[in-house]
Amino acid sequence: MIEIKNLNKSYNNQIVLNNLSLVINKGDFISIVGPSGAGKTTLLNILGTIDSFDKNEKTSLLFEKTDLTKLNDKELSSFRNKKIGFIFQFHQLLPELTAKENILLPSMIGKFDYSKSHDNLNKLSSILDINKVLDKKPEFLSGGEKQRVAVARALINNPSLLLADEPTGNLDSDNAKKIQELFKKINKELGVTIVLVTHNEKFSKIARKCLVLKDGKWSK
Repeated sequence: MIEIKNLNKSYNNQIVLNNLSLVINKGDFISIVGPSGAGKTTLLNILGTIDSFDKNEKTSLLFEKTDLTKLNDKELSSFRNKKIGFIFQFHQLLPELTAKENILLPSMIGKFDYSKSHDNLNKLSSILDINKVLDKKPEFLSGGEKQRVAVARALINNPSLLLADEPTGNLDSDNAKKIQELFKKINKELGVTIVLVTHNEKFSKIARKCLVLKDGKWSK
């Protein structure tokens, strides 16, 4: 599904990612762990096409056989909207919108079919148990509800890939456990490929594969 070869990233001559290669198969559930500053979030952002990498003739980034190095900014934005869902540590919901409006926002931006988007909204709301909060604005939601709304928003366009950066880092232990179970359910029942960055040891172990990144390289 995704194949990365010889990926490098540097900031101001400081190497962040050092000649990384990675293959992600459809249906994979991968966790990436490692110390702060190892390059985990940078790698996730490159996978999500929201960060660039150092151009090199030996570097390739293929996503479902699409060479992402050949797409311009407009094409990348469209690809990202259709193919990739993002979940962040801080849910990043828009405070002026209801939960329902926040969830549907990516489908509105991508001009997806209205009926299909609402059908998907109903399905996700049931799976994530947020039916009763759809008309509430974020300030009236609990931390766990906000994160579940953020998960629904990430999945509304039926993405091929779900990227999550410390999705339980801002939650108490009970809500963190619920989100971990939801990720397993999403991967198993919806068949969504998941790559997540986490410092949560329990969360990293529920993934089918756990990779360790240290000093911009894979470590054992």
